[in-house]
Amino acid sequence: MGGTRRAVTLITVAIAVLAPAATITAAAAWAPAARSTAQAVTAAIRVTATIPVGRAPLGVAANPRTDTIYVASTGSSSVSVISGRTNTVVATVRVGRVPAGVAANPRTDAIYVANERSGTVSVISGRTNTVLATVRVGRFPYGVAANPRTGTIYVTNVGSGTVSVISGRTNTVVATVRVGSEPAGVAADPRTSTIYVTNIGDNTVSVLVSCRGRAAASRSTARCRKR
Repeated sequence: MGGTRRAVTLITVAIAVLAPAATITAAAAWAPAARSTAQAVTAAIRVTATIPVGRAPLGVAANPRTDTIYVASTGSSSVSVISGRTNTVVATVRVGRVPAGVAANPRTDAIYVANERSGTVSVISGRTNTVLATVRVGRFPYGVAANPRTGTIYVTNVGSGTVSVISGRTNTVVATVRVGSEPAGVAADPRTSTIYVTNIGDNTVSVLVSCRGRAAASRSTARCRKR
């Protein structure tokens, strides 16, 4: 009986000693593989061009259908249009004062630029690189998101605590939704027609749902679906 107990004790001690060693060995074997993967990814990503644009560039959007990139330069009150094929500026479009956020609708080839100091959104034609319309929104518009499925654009107004909802068909504001304090970032999920807004003034995210081209606070989701 005593021999059996000693044998069990020895086996237990051996397991206790070998288990950490095995873990360390496995970790040591995994570390080089992880480093190799990271190095391979880093090697695959490199800077291929540096493109001069306007002063203090901030917002940027790409249209994957046309391979065109749009950059808002806050200090120049302009948008630089870049060819993704040549990595060169092919046009410069004058917009409102202190342009910040930019969004592109690939389906309509329209670009939307929030002009923070002008309180407007410039609508640019991707075909002609000219301003088609100027839409007045709230105070200090900043972020812009477009839902290509509905043709609707969402603009955060930092100074108003609201989101302006713009119809891409008429280029007019069809709704104004009150959200949190100082809304800035905005993103749209085309599949669910859900909009997410970051409120930097109160550390929250407002979730909006689309109601037939308009937008409502998330608490109205059920009412929207019944319409």
